[in-house]
Amino acid sequence: MTFPEPLDSLSSDDLAVLQQCLSEERFDPGECLFRAGEPGDSFYIIDAGTVRVQLDREELDSEGTLGFVDAGSILGELAMLDHRPRSASAIADSPVHTRRLDQAALERLSQEHPGVALAVYQALGRNAASTVRSSNERLAAAVFRYKDPDVDAMVARARIAQATFATWSEKQVDALLLALARRVATEARTLAEATVECTRIGNVDDKTGKIGVASLAVLKTLFGEPGSGWLDGGGPDTGVREIASPVGVVFGLVPVTSPVATGIFKILIALKGRNAIILSPNRIAQPVCAALARSVDDVLQAEGAPADVVQWVTKRNSRRKTQLFMSHAGVDLVLATGGRAMVEAAYSSGNPALGVGPGNAPVLVADDADVDTCADNVIRSKSFDNGLICGAENNLVVVAARREELVAALERHGAAVLSAEETAKALAGPLANGRTRMSSDLIGRSAADIAARLGIRRERTIRLVVAPSESCAPDNPLAHEKMAPLVSLFTVPDIDAGLALCKQLMQLDGTGHTAVLYTRDEALAERFGNEVAASRMLLNTPATHGIVGATTGLLPSFTLGCGTFGGNSLTDNVGYRHLLNVKRLARHDPEREAVFDYMNYVNPSAALTSQVLGFDSLEVEAEGCIVRDNRGREFLDCLAGVGVMNVGHRHPRVVAAVREQLERMPMSSRLLFNARAAELARRLADLA
Repeated sequence: MTFPEPLDSLSSDDLAVLQQCLSEERFDPGECLFRAGEPGDSFYIIDAGTVRVQLDREELDSEGTLGFVDAGSILGELAMLDHRPRSASAIADSPVHTRRLDQAALERLSQEHPGVALAVYQALGRNAASTVRSSNERLAAAVFRYKDPDVDAMVARARIAQATFATWSEKQVDALLLALARRVATEARTLAEATVECTRIGNVDDKTGKIGVASLAVLKTLFGEPGSGWLDGGGPDTGVREIASPVGVVFGLVPVTSPVATGIFKILIALKGRNAIILSPNRIAQPVCAALARSVDDVLQAEGAPADVVQWVTKRNSRRKTQLFMSHAGVDLVLATGGRAMVEAAYSSGNPALGVGPGNAPVLVADDADVDTCADNVIRSKSFDNGLICGAENNLVVVAARREELVAALERHGAAVLSAEETAKALAGPLANGRTRMSSDLIGRSAADIAARLGIRRERTIRLVVAPSESCAPDNPLAHEKMAPLVSLFTVPDIDAGLALCKQLMQLDGTGHTAVLYTRDEALAERFGNEVAASRMLLNTPATHGIVGATTGLLPSFTLGCGTFGGNSLTDNVGYRHLLNVKRLARHDPEREAVFDYMNYVNPSAALTSQVLGFDSLEVEAEGCIVRDNRGREFLDCLAGVGVMNVGHRHPRVVAAVREQLERMPMSSRLLFNARAAELARRLADLA
């Protein structure tokens, strides 16, 4: 039996003694060798297979993989040496064969063979030092832009493919997008089934519909639109025309909550702008993303597209590799959809990034709300795909006068509104178990499943769990985002208190994402829109359907900006135009130059006053009492040339007389006598 470095430095006799203390253990893929927080009471020799080292996920869509340990390595010796809890978990990434030495066996070895035990401790110390050295090298790599050959190769291929794809016509691109959307929509149910099978969250029916929206509904917003060359922006009055060009290579994160829908959405909007895209799926979603990749590759090949214009990160994806992609000099834009940690990493990568944040949408139910419609909408929306939509309702905030009506309506439409006792029991048990966040085991589970785990029973099928709450403190799990068919219910005395509570809830989670109001009062709707920091303000509509344009006029999208409220760079529903560089061709405008010259050389103070008053155009024509400007507007001239145009502009008799005199003598010399001046003086004297 072989031993890894540095244990193989022991003598053969010492190794024979050590071998007798080791116990063989085998693990199937997905089985845990040890978990973060457990006592460090043993170490492993990896004889065959690969072990994945990862952090326990606080966020479902943040990559937790730190790295991989292969055969011929020692694992777990640090915690055994310093007797501190494990800092990360070790999961079998393939069938793994190990030999394990626990603390009790090592202590026996110390008593019976102290020399061998000392040699083992020294070997473990050398291995631990090597591990620390590697950590320092990885830290230096993060600071000094370490190069990964796989990352470099993928980005290089993407740049070559994008340069070729940039020459495609609009007709070719639209044909490709149509073929992709149709292929994915046709396979939507199969892909939805595969998604649920590998992620174990959500439900097939809703994921099928979601994939349909991400493919066909998104295609509808792209097909026939200009994705390159001249756009329709600017308008004839400005003299500016817009020209679209690709951003280049896009790196897109694909979350575990909606891997297929987000994947095809990002592919469509990237390709519409003639960009190449490298997609990095969450590790859990990699099997279904591999199926999506095969379908996409088939279409790309059939349509003659460059093979590397769409690529997928499949080999040993980790936080480190993801960071290398996001900060790579050959990546032009990062399109981040995932947990807060990954989005923050995207924005700090040094490359331009479009990211989103978590959702914690409050729903304010006003005095005049239609509570029956509200209850029906909330249940339909929050139960969709088992509550995995980031912009779905999370907190119901109802004025006290309507609380009982709302509770009755919720119960009537299939919700289980918990009693105070049921809520307290749930928080102490499976719902949170004393933590400040909802248990990750409940994420994406059905309401019926969650109710069963909480010991909640009703005579009808439970579609949504509603838990009353009072505290908006950070340590209240019910005040945070809940990616499950579960909402909190807060009661407030009046609408002012409701608005204040909505703001507080969004400060905990979901700042800038989505907020919902149920009211018939347009003045209240306007106030809600002005006061609450949300990029999507929904009125009397289900949030899940409203944020993607199914029940509103918003753009269908699976990347929803939260603005600077939530630390994002945009508030929009991201579409293909966000993945374009829009250039502007501006022509020389002599009329604008005339205004500029007037301001500088004629009368600066008067020009400034005119601009403040809105008279910032050029007068180009006048007739009678009308003056026309260079924008085609007409003005009734009450100034009349400061009183000298008392017969109007361009009066025919005046024009004829002036023309006659111009043909004789435009201006008097003032030295000789002038008959016209004398005649004018006589007539004025007669009048006076």
